[in-house]
Amino acid sequence: MSVKKTPLNRIHREMGGRMVEFAGWEMPVQYKSAVEEHHAVRKAVGVFDVSHMGQLEIVGPDAEQMVRSVTCNDVGRLQDGQAQYSAFLTPAGTFVDDIVVYRFNAERFFICVNAGTTQKDFDWVVQNQAGNVEISNLSDQYAQIAVQGPLAEATVQALTETDLSGIKFYWFTEGQVAGKPGIISRTGYTGEPGFELYVSTEDAEHVWTRVFEAGKPHGIKAAGLAARNSLRLEMRYPLYGNDIDENRTPLEAGLGWIVKFNAPFIGRESLEKQKESGVTRKLVGFTMVDAGIARDGYSAHLEDGSTGEVTSGGFSPSLGKSIGLVYLPAQSAVVGCEFMVDIRGKLRKAEVVKTPFYTPS
Repeated sequence: MSVKKTPLNRIHREMGGRMVEFAGWEMPVQYKSAVEEHHAVRKAVGVFDVSHMGQLEIVGPDAEQMVRSVTCNDVGRLQDGQAQYSAFLTPAGTFVDDIVVYRFNAERFFICVNAGTTQKDFDWVVQNQAGNVEISNLSDQYAQIAVQGPLAEATVQALTETDLSGIKFYWFTEGQVAGKPGIISRTGYTGEPGFELYVSTEDAEHVWTRVFEAGKPHGIKAAGLAARNSLRLEMRYPLYGNDIDENRTPLEAGLGWIVKFNAPFIGRESLEKQKESGVTRKLVGFTMVDAGIARDGYSAHLEDGSTGEVTSGGFSPSLGKSIGLVYLPAQSAVVGCEFMVDIRGKLRKAEVVKTPFYTPS
């Protein structure tokens, strides 16, 4: 199977992006410095190509009821123009994928899904189709550009007549950006203020170039996967395939807040039983006490002989220390608990801490 390329692949190469394979796509991991790209997002403005993400659409008279049945958060609470972080779950209550649901109206819902799971998600939704709806995979039609950072609004505002100050966090609107139609969404994966712009694949290069022109006075930088990962980790945002997957539930992952038991979603009965009995493991944040960086897949060891697994780990440019996420037995998943991480055959001390690790100013 050939590696896919986003509509911005040529521009990344011209900008000196170091390209790698990620979730079946050729993506820039960094340009010059991942740390500089990270700081640009925290202090000014950075831009990510996230066109590898998938977009599904469910439309029709029964669209709202259909979406309520396949997502664990309650879309009945959404107003037109509002977005919601949620998930598709298996009957066992584990993750098919984590998603963002956009409500245009009661008969039209747009869903952003992960790159590596797009086809799986689409097939799963189709398998669970109910009522008078039409389900479409629109992923080939959209490019997605994330403009993130304290100066993101000033950057994007220069390109649109839409009043961006009127768009609240996790709300969106349709409008023109750099003279091209698209969806302007106040969402992101960094913890900083910003927007995710959905435009047609044909308009991607034009919009990307204009964003850089508008952001030049603000010190704008292109940012790759490495900075995207360090930024999301500082905020404790989960990564599908690492921190959440088809073997883990929202209750175990610390995402119980996206589960609304009043809605009749797939997986609800299993989660009700787990909530009643209590989880046996929990995903928590930690910092390294000893020197070393705990990477994904490293084992954690507690004094009582029990073990856990590191699912995300790396160096935090904002904090200047090594941080990570780990599944530990529930009784040990408490702030202050110390444990050892096996780092290439050597046990290094770590400590459970409160998350998010970083609080944007």
